[in-house]
Amino acid sequence: MSRIAYIDNLEEWKSGFSFYQEVKVRFSETDMFGHLNNTVPLIYFEQARIGFFKKTGLMKEWLDSSQETIPVVADLQCDFLSQVYFDELLKVYAKVNTMGRSSVDLHYMGERENGSVCFTGRGTIVQISKTTGKSVPWSEEYKEKLLSKV
Repeated sequence: MSRIAYIDNLEEWKSGFSFYQEVKVRFSETDMFGHLNNTVPLIYFEQARIGFFKKTGLMKEWLDSSQETIPVVADLQCDFLSQVYFDELLKVYAKVNTMGRSSVDLHYMGERENGSVCFTGRGTIVQISKTTGKSVPWSEEYKEKLLSKV
């Protein structure tokens, strides 16, 4: 697994996930060769990320119009391990890997029904002020929510 810099041991890394969203590969998400288009896992990551944030309760808080902060994606990466095809049912997992002062590094994993991993990913989310666009440190309450096992 040396080709994916953010994963030292795949089995150990996999065991850290608990939250997932199920997705079914739609025909429109495939290319002329019948493979999942290479941009689509990033959309699946978004689905898993939003689901994860909903489960922690943070999404509701960020969507409150009186709330001053919002999360933004600072970077996003996907590594493909095997082809994915139309009509496959996948579990797309999300977990916190590390937390910074105002950022969180999330990891993602796409898994087939048979348990094999088809793609992995990671991305940095930064909490910013809606007004200034500057980063805002996590409160202790938000840190607890993000680090809880959902």
